[in-house]
Amino acid sequence: MARVGGGRLAGMVTAVAKKTEKPLVRLRTRGAGEALLLSEVLAFRRRLMQWYEEHARVLPWRGVSDPYRTWVSEIMLQQTRVAAVIEHYHAFLAKFPTLVSLSLAPEASVLAAWSGLGYYRRARMLHKAAQFIVRELGGVLPGNSIDLKTLPGIGEYTGAAIASISFGESIAVVDGNVERVLLRVTGRPYVSTAAGKKFVHEQAQALVPKKKLSVGVNAAGDHNQAMMELGATVCLPKGPLCGACPVYGLCETKGEHGSAPRTMQRSLPASYLLSLRKRGTVTEVLLSRRSAEVSLMAGMLELPPLPETVVAGREPLLRLRHAITNTNYYVQVFAARGLKDKKMLQAVLAEPEQLEWVRTSRLASHPLTGLARKSLQRLDVMEVRKVRMEGIERALAVEVSPAAFEDGLELDDY
Repeated sequence: MARVGGGRLAGMVTAVAKKTEKPLVRLRTRGAGEALLLSEVLAFRRRLMQWYEEHARVLPWRGVSDPYRTWVSEIMLQQTRVAAVIEHYHAFLAKFPTLVSLSLAPEASVLAAWSGLGYYRRARMLHKAAQFIVRELGGVLPGNSIDLKTLPGIGEYTGAAIASISFGESIAVVDGNVERVLLRVTGRPYVSTAAGKKFVHEQAQALVPKKKLSVGVNAAGDHNQAMMELGATVCLPKGPLCGACPVYGLCETKGEHGSAPRTMQRSLPASYLLSLRKRGTVTEVLLSRRSAEVSLMAGMLELPPLPETVVAGREPLLRLRHAITNTNYYVQVFAARGLKDKKMLQAVLAEPEQLEWVRTSRLASHPLTGLARKSLQRLDVMEVRKVRMEGIERALAVEVSPAAFEDGLELDDY
């Protein structure tokens, strides 16, 4: 048997070792709660983007080149489930395809197109901002986060999202999903203090690539979308999918951690009247317009509200649960027992000037509250709009878990 020289043998052993050894995840020189090291920042970016390129959901507002469309999607996504936004995004843009068309539309038309998304102040601010841009800025959306934040309805988060996704600005986007990822990776508990928020923002900013926008490349925008995607689909508030996490090796927590206390939900009853009438071949439904002075859904149309005392002992046409902010409403919809049922008709909690008859065939063009829209559709008074588009199955598949809704719960169309 031929003898192998010592130097040659050592080289062979080294080569075998290189093929079989497992790569080091990271050197554990960072203590829990401390910021990521530079080497970890670079590794985090690389692993995150490799994962995002393979696993990102197909969503209609991704990959668009029109900043107006990005702006609309970001406003819609505030505190609203992705699935609900998918349903409304294309319809809204079909009605208002450009910033100018939105600015010229009546507010009622904008609210009608927004109906079902909830938080209607967003639609009003979007409309006001479009009018301001056309009137004062020549119809061009500002191209940086500082100027974007001067517009109605655009704050830190939305300004950063639009600036990075549409214009490649190297600025971090921090929402509840991103905050949760960073707290778990660094091993810090949730602390609602200025110092805690400052740490999260500084860590988020350190991770954003500094590369400028170029042809086919938007490092900052893609990174921010990847961070939000990771929190929304993998690093879930409860039951995080650590086995699928691309930055698991860098994570101090490796699982759930202490999170912000959730606001307790109240439960209240609510009753409404369904009153229909025929005028020839036309069917009309009685609706009540909310006061322009109320804080929620001002000027929107709803079914006429009824006092609980008048519906006692009556059987409702419909029962459902509806959530608005921190209140669960257990809703019942009643029908009058003919025109002679004056007790119910006279008990409506609305002034006569607030009541109006609306053709059922035109309900979709009116600014209905989310509850009115849901009730009328379930009672077959209003047609249900069907939406089919590529990618919706994948988006919905991720979001069926209640845990996925923790930081993006739609509260006005539940």
